[in-house]
Amino acid sequence: MSTISIIGSGGMAAAIGGLAARAGHTVEVMSRDAVKARALTGQLGVDVTTGTFGAAPAGDIVILAVPYSAVLDVVKQYGESLAGKLLVDITNPIKSDFTGFLTPDDSFGAQEIAKAAPADADIVKAFNTQFSHVLAAGPVEGHPLDVFIAGDDAQAKARVSAFIESLGLRSMDTGQLPMARTLEHACMLTLGLLTHAITHTNFALGVSLLG
Repeated sequence: MSTISIIGSGGMAAAIGGLAARAGHTVEVMSRDAVKARALTGQLGVDVTTGTFGAAPAGDIVILAVPYSAVLDVVKQYGESLAGKLLVDITNPIKSDFTGFLTPDDSFGAQEIAKAAPADADIVKAFNTQFSHVLAAGPVEGHPLDVFIAGDDAQAKARVSAFIESLGLRSMDTGQLPMARTLEHACMLTLGLLTHAITHTNFALGVSLLG
């Protein structure tokens, strides 16, 4: 098992941290709000510690579980303490009114994070198409949830895939990091379904393998 550092203390941090702790990983929670970080640490269990926001993460895998509107500043604040780390980008750079994206037209969220991170940090997109409470609940009727990933480094993706599978989820590799743009659009698809068709959040995007 691994040590996983989670930057953030919201719903996705709780969902991923809870699954990781139950799977036997050591989890470190770091947040600008130290009170929320300590509260989440207490909620998640005995193998969970509270780290100092801005200090070097204990884990080699670092989950960026903060909103896109904050993530670039967070990555810049951590700076070289993220050097050599595997950064898992779960963010969605979507405008609050769902009319478009916060990124430049020629870019996407994961690419902007890669620009802000140390050059030797690996970036893997993952977890951005699932609602936090659905993710926290885990498999439904024996069927694991699908977690789509994208990244340029094959070893980094293999490590993230192994982590995802250890949580009882199914990792689905979509290709290199530019596919993260498509995954961010997939989140927009989810929000469109939520707004116009399904009208609740008790659903998940996934793949049905036929035959």
